Amino acid sequence: MYKSISSRVIILLAFILSAISVPAMAAGPDFTSLTDAVDFSTVQTAILAIAALVAGVYVLISGVKKVLSAIKSA
Repeated sequence: MYKSISSRVIILLAFILSAISVPAMAAGPDFTSLTDAVDFSTVQTAILAIAALVAGVYVLISGVKKVLSAIKSA
């Protein structure tokens, strides 16, 4: 029965059927009811504060190294 159908027709049919079924699975789950209640402004403030703290520590270490090198060279 299937010997008369060429392999190209079977491949084309499989491609068409898979292309039709993809949009049904393309929509992801809707999490807006979970994420609407969360306020991320405090999280952003905390991240910026930590970044400023790390930058401050880096500047402090760099300054201490420069002072120590100035003392050693004197």
